[in-house]
Amino acid sequence: MAAFQYTGRHADGSAATGRVEALNKAAVASQLLDQGITPVKVELATQDKEDLKSRKRGQIRLFEKVSVDEMIMFSRQMASLTRAGVPITNGMRGLANTIRNPLLQSSLNKIADDLERGNSLSTTLSKHPKLFNNLYVSMIHVGENTGQLDQSFTQMASYLDLERKTARSIKQATRYPMFVIIAISIALGVINVFVIPAFKSVFDSFGGNMPWQTRVLIAISDFTVNWWHLIIGVLIALIFLFVRWRKTDEGHRKWDRVKLRFPLVGGIFYRAILGRFARTFSVVLKAGIPIEQGLLIVSRAMGNVYIGEKVAEMRKGIERGEGFSATAHRNGMFSPLVMQMLAVGEETGRVDEMLEDVANFYEEEVEYDLQNLSSVIEPILIVAIGIMVLVLALGVFLPLWELSTTING
Repeated sequence: MAAFQYTGRHADGSAATGRVEALNKAAVASQLLDQGITPVKVELATQDKEDLKSRKRGQIRLFEKVSVDEMIMFSRQMASLTRAGVPITNGMRGLANTIRNPLLQSSLNKIADDLERGNSLSTTLSKHPKLFNNLYVSMIHVGENTGQLDQSFTQMASYLDLERKTARSIKQATRYPMFVIIAISIALGVINVFVIPAFKSVFDSFGGNMPWQTRVLIAISDFTVNWWHLIIGVLIALIFLFVRWRKTDEGHRKWDRVKLRFPLVGGIFYRAILGRFARTFSVVLKAGIPIEQGLLIVSRAMGNVYIGEKVAEMRKGIERGEGFSATAHRNGMFSPLVMQMLAVGEETGRVDEMLEDVANFYEEEVEYDLQNLSSVIEPILIVAIGIMVLVLALGVFLPLWELSTTING
């Protein structure tokens, strides 16, 4: 239920104003007519003080966003409501009253307002790109035209759930290596800023020539201590320039391409993106979207500009009359085994089913690689820690050993 303010006329012509609660504007008009009031203007009521405070707090949140979990829950709830025959506007209003996220709540209320003005659901969702990407909007558009809106919401809930599981697997696999790398970096910083200067005073007090390893460590430490503000400034400037370059179209495309070539994890990123492509394209084709339009939708939903351009090139090849498997082979995106599967699917007219199998294939590979990622990175980290200990031993303890030997001798 939402609150509405109205202005109207009584039967005797006198003015009437007030506030009522109803599901939509049509329900308000019906209530007023039953009371003998002819509505002139009906609009959503101004939020009360608590709502205004909540809205202001929401405006302060610069990084406010809607999580994948909330979008999955929203999609499942909408699927249940539409399957039960509840009007879309009523469903949106009802969900908005039960959701705590201010951004999602306000967006659902705006969507309900647009629906009451006669706009289609897919058109309305496209006005909120932070919540609903091109794939989501296209799937809802297909559901509207085919009368299977509940299935569209169900498919998107399943798709988002798979995306969430993949993201969680990647985070779990990289959590330990990142923790170790951060710990090593902190340890090096503490040693460089506090430990080495303390040893330097000891070395200077005894005099004598120090090993070159020790002189290198002391030189690095002196530079860090004396020019720490310059180092921090350069790092901040580099990060700023990188972020600015990353936001440009060319920078975005190059960075997405470089990510796929990272040692150890680049191949995992690449297979994960291919799995997303196959899964997304399978969902699109099963929804009845033409293959050319489907490729255009998928190219914008890849999350990687470089791969998205390759998918767009496939669309151009199909528009020229080439087969799907032929264009995929020319792009070199898939392995020979996957290409055979796609060729069989094209010959049998079951490309959507074969794409689903391809998605399962890549997702299994990604899951296996993620499970083994820690075992691959651990030896590298051990070697890095060993090198750090060796350098410290040579640079710090070697002169102490020589000094001890001299004193004892």
